[in-house]
Amino acid sequence: MDTTTIGHMWLVMITIVPMIIVIAAMVARAKTTIPPKRKRPQPPPVAEGAPLVGVLPAILTKTLQTVICDQYLKLGSVFTLSSFGIKVTFLVGPKVSTHFFHGTESEISISDVYKITVPIFGKGVGYDVDNDTRNEQHRFFAETLRPAKLRSHVGLMVREVEEYFGKWGRCGTVDLKHEIDNVLLLIASRCLLGKEVRDHMHDEVSSLLHELVSGLHLTSMFFPYLPTPAHRRRDQARARFEEIFYKIARARTSSGHVGDDMLQGLIDSKYKDGRATTEAEVTGLLVALLFAGHHTSSTVTAWTATRLLHHAEWLHAATEEQRQLLRMQGDGIDYEVLLQMDVLHRSVKEALRLHPVTPMILRRARRAFTVQTEEGNEYQVPEGRMLASPLVVNNLLPSIYREPKAFDPDRFAAGRAEDKVGGELAYTTFGAGKHACMGEGYAYLQIKVILSHLLRNFKLELVSPFPETENMISMRPKGEVMVRYKRQLLQFA
Repeated sequence: MDTTTIGHMWLVMITIVPMIIVIAAMVARAKTTIPPKRKRPQPPPVAEGAPLVGVLPAILTKTLQTVICDQYLKLGSVFTLSSFGIKVTFLVGPKVSTHFFHGTESEISISDVYKITVPIFGKGVGYDVDNDTRNEQHRFFAETLRPAKLRSHVGLMVREVEEYFGKWGRCGTVDLKHEIDNVLLLIASRCLLGKEVRDHMHDEVSSLLHELVSGLHLTSMFFPYLPTPAHRRRDQARARFEEIFYKIARARTSSGHVGDDMLQGLIDSKYKDGRATTEAEVTGLLVALLFAGHHTSSTVTAWTATRLLHHAEWLHAATEEQRQLLRMQGDGIDYEVLLQMDVLHRSVKEALRLHPVTPMILRRARRAFTVQTEEGNEYQVPEGRMLASPLVVNNLLPSIYREPKAFDPDRFAAGRAEDKVGGELAYTTFGAGKHACMGEGYAYLQIKVILSHLLRNFKLELVSPFPETENMISMRPKGEVMVRYKRQLLQFA
């Protein structure tokens, strides 16, 4: 090797080697600055339980509410209960519930869960149709339940209530739960179904509704079309409802008569493409409204009355509010007067908090999603998982409600408003987001019409023990709610 060649080699080395060293240093530095690939979050923790049956024995011995509370304290705000291969992930509290209530149907599905109602409501409505069609049908409800329409219903409600309780004697003892159930059916017959049903078919409609309600039980949750005796009676009742509404709709069309009820509102409804509702759709929508609305209002009215009679200070406050309204507005009750019944309104809302009409709201995850818990953990909820927002726990969270087990309507008063302080999803008894209950305003109106009439015209005393909850499906007061009454006009002079 000659001197020239050696010189060239040294020239290459002193030029290239420093470059290699610099590049190597840059690569090493890059490796230290590039974050490691993030691990996928783990699924929510699963509550411990016996093989196969999971938490079922605990639920049967402790009640579902107790089990959910126990696991919330043990595992945090997101956890899963499992039994016989069915897994349900619970989301406790507003922080972890945003996606549950605001996710789109393609992400968080309500229809996947409530397909069991199709045999009751019928084909072509509710959870038997696609999301766009269901949204249009919800618009029909919204139009028939808007404030301008509700105003016209108040007079009808008041008339039914006055006539019903006008048949009570001067004094006596009644099962108030039964009495409330009866008067609400009369209101529903008149305001929802129309004068024809109220005047000529009320007893039959009451019996049919009972068969529909009886057709929804634990077996129905898994096998809604199983040919059981209860399901056969359910199907017969549904078919008879269809006959009744077909006949009324056709009679109105042929005579040109226009009703002042929700039946007429649904008959007149049109889809965005101009198509009118069919008779089958009107029947299904009315059955859905009647089925959901009657059960809810009956349960809430019974619990509110029971709570007021059990808590003397709140009975006094609600009575004094009526006395003041009588002094200022006279003895008439209309839409505006009902809006001024603030103590009574808050009493209903508080009864609903303590006694929600359903233990939980259910959905199904159509897509996997991640959730950040109150405790700082992050979990990924898998696609296909059943989801639950447990009202029986959410409504008692001490982080939102002061002394959560106490009956205290003032927690919703201006200046305190614990539900508002807790955020949009602190109080979800009527749902929230896209699926918030459109009948909330209607429910409050008829409940306040009934309770204000009782407060103005009777002295009431609860004579049976304060009731337990019937079960974790119906959530009604268990057994009879026996009340002693004495006819006594509220004095306001």
